[in-house]
Amino acid sequence: MREILHIQGGQCGNQIGAKFWEVVCAEHDIDPTGRYQGDQVLQLERINVYYNDDGLFQLR
Repeated sequence: MREILHIQGGQCGNQIGAKFWEVVCAEHDIDPTGRYQGDQVLQLERINVYYNDDGLFQLR
């Protein structure tokens, strides 16, 4: 399994980190509540790199 270590430091780091996760969610069609809104199975192929699936997709 692949994983990403994401560390945020300070206000600038937190702002960049928040934007990073916004972009990742948008690219994978995950809405702010953690539900998949897309219709392409390919987007879910390696979704476990960024998210845990427990009924909802939650950031790792």
